[in-house]
Amino acid sequence: MKPPPPPSPASNLTQPDPPVVPDWAKDAIWYQAFPERFRNGCPESNPRPEDFGGEHLTDWRITPWSMEWYARDKWETAHSPRFWATVFHRRYGGDLIGLRQQLPYLQQLGVNALYLNPIFQAASLHKYDATLFHHIDPALGPDREGDLRAIAAARETEDPATWIWTAADRYFLDLVADIHARGMRIILDGVLNHSGVRCFAFQDIVRNGKHSAYRDWYQVTQWHPDGCFDYASWDGGGVLPSFGRDQNTLNPGIKQYLFDITRRWMDPSGQGRPSEGVDGWRLDVAYCLPHPFWREWHAFVRDINPEAYTTAEIVGPAQPWLQPDQFSAVMNYEWTYPTIAFFTPHPDAIDAAEFQRRINILHDRHPPGTIHILQNLLDSHDTGRILTLFESRCPPFPDWEHYFNWSRVANTPELITSCPGAQAKTALQLAVIWQIAGPGAPMIYYGTEVGMWGANDPCDRQPMLWNDIAHDDETLGYHGPLPQPRPRRPDRDLFAFYQRAIALRKAHPALRRGAFRWLPAPTNATLAFERHIGRDTLWCVIHKGDTPTHIQLPRRARDLWAGYDHPPGPLEIPPRQFRLVQLQPE
Repeated sequence: MKPPPPPSPASNLTQPDPPVVPDWAKDAIWYQAFPERFRNGCPESNPRPEDFGGEHLTDWRITPWSMEWYARDKWETAHSPRFWATVFHRRYGGDLIGLRQQLPYLQQLGVNALYLNPIFQAASLHKYDATLFHHIDPALGPDREGDLRAIAAARETEDPATWIWTAADRYFLDLVADIHARGMRIILDGVLNHSGVRCFAFQDIVRNGKHSAYRDWYQVTQWHPDGCFDYASWDGGGVLPSFGRDQNTLNPGIKQYLFDITRRWMDPSGQGRPSEGVDGWRLDVAYCLPHPFWREWHAFVRDINPEAYTTAEIVGPAQPWLQPDQFSAVMNYEWTYPTIAFFTPHPDAIDAAEFQRRINILHDRHPPGTIHILQNLLDSHDTGRILTLFESRCPPFPDWEHYFNWSRVANTPELITSCPGAQAKTALQLAVIWQIAGPGAPMIYYGTEVGMWGANDPCDRQPMLWNDIAHDDETLGYHGPLPQPRPRRPDRDLFAFYQRAIALRKAHPALRRGAFRWLPAPTNATLAFERHIGRDTLWCVIHKGDTPTHIQLPRRARDLWAGYDHPPGPLEIPPRQFRLVQLQPE
């Protein structure tokens, strides 16, 4: 066995912050909610087949929230024997009303910052294919039919002077006000690279061809004599047409529209009151747009609200985007890869020395202070659920390509898609302690806190497990029937674990804002590190080994998890457990 690495010098995480670091974001506990799958609070506004081109689906209905994932509803089996032929046509009816009803649940968990996947009008369940960006999807609000009639009658254009406020729009602003009143923040998913083919501008090109006023809004590559045209699309199949651009920025018409909708949701009154709007944005496929565009857009955003938080979807090294005139943060997948690689039960899991090396590289890449606000995530809407990865003993992932593709059921026969067991749960709990106690802002994907599982898209987007819903037992996995039924219900013990860990982070500024350094680890199955701010010094030791280990305490310390004191000297860490202690001041 290689000797454990020596202690590292204290990091520079307490040095002055770059101007793009909103101070509030250092205290954020992020929660990513996928609205259609979070909570159905207004069945009267449930989507209909015509909302997504499903008119051909005979006897289609909203999928029961309680139905197990790999079961098939009657309309599904009538349409096709194949699971994949109908699963993307399912709608469960999750909406903003349901989200608002569950704000007390999120507060009970300890969450104080929300990231919502797209909520603008769109045909798909995921809504990355916007029809327009200046209205909330009517099915997410309290009056779907009324909103659709109002939008149809309004004769809107890209000019904000023509835009109305629908019931869904107004409800969203009420939701924002409620969130702010609770001392919480909210950011939205911004898709500024492409739209869906139902977008009003794209449809005008379909109708009017070269004569469309919107012809420059997209990347038309060829016009045909019959009026058809070829165009670039992000997905490569024509579903998500890419916005027009040059090497520096988007074309003027679409850029102005995107700037206008940015202001609409950040300062809804238009009177310079950003407290009434969202607190920032998560930008989808940010790497697809040129840096000069992002500089211009960020200047516009920070003119509206200097404390706005912007986070980019970057799946590799992110330093080109984390600049003083660009993004505040990123979804920190460069943190995710080594974290999974260390905590996975796979026999080839990396050891503590390699883990530290990779985390040090990550920390060295970014400006002082930025590390505090990067969104450290264990899973998301674009990845397999972390419990499923650990249950399947996933291998270490060096990068996005391996991480993304391994958790797709079609690629990986060994993927276990049924309810995870105790080993996976223990691995998750240890990873959560690193997520909570280490530097960076923890981000929880909805349902991970109650033990939800699933392979990659769409199986990672199952409806949320709730205590007040009697969920059907799990009888099926992707590969067929299970040996015996398993109950599907929220894991209350896991929820309590998350709740307790989050409470400790919120109680100790050192865990949110403090300096960081590695401590001498007793084994290469052990992470040991210090968080320090002012007179507050905390040590965290996470041990994934099969036998006990020890670390030497230099002075008396309080065990923050167990609630008792330890004298100076050896501190035992049992197998697959952790210690989080506060050292007495010197």
